[in-house]
Amino acid sequence: MTSNRIFLSSPHIGEYERVFVEEAFSTNWIAPLGPNVDAFEYELAEYAGVAGAVVLSSGTAAIHLALKLLGVQQGDLVFCSSLTFVASANPILYQGATPIFIDSEPESWNMSPKALEKAFHDAQLSGKFPKAVIVVNLYGQSADLDPIMELCNYYNVPVIEDAAESLGATYKSRKSGSIGYFGIYSFNGNKIITTSGGGALISNDLDALDKARFWATQAREPAKHYQHIECGYNYRMSNVLAGIGRGQLRVLEERVRARREVSQVYLERLSKFKGISFMPEATFGRSTRWLTVVTLDPQLIAVTPSEIINELEAANIESRPVWKPLHRQPLFEKCLYYPHKEHESISDILFARGLCLPSGSNMRTEDQEKIIYHLESILNSGMKKY
Repeated sequence: MTSNRIFLSSPHIGEYERVFVEEAFSTNWIAPLGPNVDAFEYELAEYAGVAGAVVLSSGTAAIHLALKLLGVQQGDLVFCSSLTFVASANPILYQGATPIFIDSEPESWNMSPKALEKAFHDAQLSGKFPKAVIVVNLYGQSADLDPIMELCNYYNVPVIEDAAESLGATYKSRKSGSIGYFGIYSFNGNKIITTSGGGALISNDLDALDKARFWATQAREPAKHYQHIECGYNYRMSNVLAGIGRGQLRVLEERVRARREVSQVYLERLSKFKGISFMPEATFGRSTRWLTVVTLDPQLIAVTPSEIINELEAANIESRPVWKPLHRQPLFEKCLYYPHKEHESISDILFARGLCLPSGSNMRTEDQEKIIYHLESILNSGMKKY
């Protein structure tokens, strides 16, 4: 790893984390669980405005436990956003269920209520409804949850709100992740706050969260000997990592502000190029701008997102394409997909045109100037002349 590389979204560690980690070392709470785990769960739930939280080894583990808590099993169906990372859908396969993918809508790039309504209509005709709907809040922005929740409540199907990328975002003054029956956070190293690796399951159903804790600690029964009746998992977060999380949570608002400032600089400097559009910020809440994402109009810009990624890489700058939609992944090639409109797949358009720019909250001014310098050079050479 070279010191002058500019990363897409690098960890941003401060001083609060050290206090809690050193406390774990000084008290010898290095083993799994401990006071930092309990405190992190309490503080995270308080921040999100929900009754409780369970901190885990990953956001993927949190989705898996949420599906299991909702009784998803072999042969069941689960509706899931298509424009997302594979971790949103893999746990559906863990349970032997089948995902059905739902397109995005252009206003927020998140799950399309129109496509979701069509999927429910067909489910009603077939007589087989999904056991759950996984709604992903993409790139730091909440989905438009009111119409989605209205549909799911009408059909009595619970929502898992995958807020892995959107901790710190809001939807109509409510915290992202707090609106579905279960909410999911990720603390992976590239997220807005990190525990190195980790995640959380949040809910107002405390009994369900207690069951999740039980399963996440190998489903060990309360006996002096090791007694197991159910299959469990090694999913709990360690006391040391929870200490990092407690410190990170204290600076979450600062991290959101910094990323929004980075995004604003890109907006001000790159909007002069015709054919560049930024991921819209929906009117219903605050995006964290976890990643600043742009799309390129091929009618106005000759250079492709892949070519820009390669050019930036040559300058030791990391960038990424927009998520490849899950309905385009070979793993899910036999799964059903509902586009936003009959002949318009928003997620496919965004994948073809989208580019994620370096967006770290610890990005130096000179680093962003370097990125913009290279982007301006690439775009100036790639503008179509008419």
